[in-house]
Amino acid sequence: MIKSMTGFGRCEVAEKNRKITVEMKSVNHRYLDVNIKMPKKLNCFEAAIRTELKKYISRGKVDLFITYEDFSETTSTVHYNREVAQEYLTYLRQMAEEFHLDDDIRVSTLSKYPEVFTMEEQTVDEEELWKELAEAIGGAAQMFVDSRIKEGENLKNDLIGKLDGMLRMVDFIAERSPQIVAEYRQRLEEKVKELLGNTTVDETRLLMEVTIFADKVCVDEELVRLRSHIETTRNTLIEGGSVGRKLDFIAQEMNREANTTLSKSNDLEISSCAIELKTEIEKVREQIQNIE
Repeated sequence: MIKSMTGFGRCEVAEKNRKITVEMKSVNHRYLDVNIKMPKKLNCFEAAIRTELKKYISRGKVDLFITYEDFSETTSTVHYNREVAQEYLTYLRQMAEEFHLDDDIRVSTLSKYPEVFTMEEQTVDEEELWKELAEAIGGAAQMFVDSRIKEGENLKNDLIGKLDGMLRMVDFIAERSPQIVAEYRQRLEEKVKELLGNTTVDETRLLMEVTIFADKVCVDEELVRLRSHIETTRNTLIEGGSVGRKLDFIAQEMNREANTTLSKSNDLEISSCAIELKTEIEKVREQIQNIE
């Protein structure tokens, strides 16, 4: 199957007093580029998250958003730092004695000093948390892949339609090419008779000129390669898989052959067809850019 590099996925997992929501979206990119936005509490899982995503994605610029909510009433506790309070108290009494000040230290005053009281989050079972996070990531990733497959199928069908049209253009050029050689011979023969009157035309010389012209405008090799590239692209699309880079390379080769065909053209109809062919190849290449 063919996958587009544009996709979206979302999954929400709620267990006990926790809820984890994962959203992911992507656009096309030459390689796999993952940007993760998540709470600091989950930073320890970043490497594992990236490893998990590689099971589902090989190319694309992916934005991953993770939200974490804890509804338990005991997510954090107040911690009393006795050693810090004792140190503050010692220095305050020392100051009172040295500067002959009233020792008016109260508990309410001492409690306001930094680090005397701190809020500490309760430890979380990382193994259990990762299990829930992995479930949310897997659910979002599967939805994400499904959306890529659906769009990839649409891309494939559209591309095959364009390839069929390109083959018809190649067939037209192949049919038209011998005719322009025959037309050139006729024009040349008429021109010679016009210039020389009743003088006998040198058939050998005429044949030589026609042969030189035919060699200059011959695009047989280019058309054979174009047909081959078009068929290879079609077969690759049908086989599926991560074929975006391969198809992009083939599209470049098709464009090269179309350019050569156009440069050799000495006929308005073939030139017009070759220009249209180049336009279609460019459209195909733009769509290929979005295949994983």
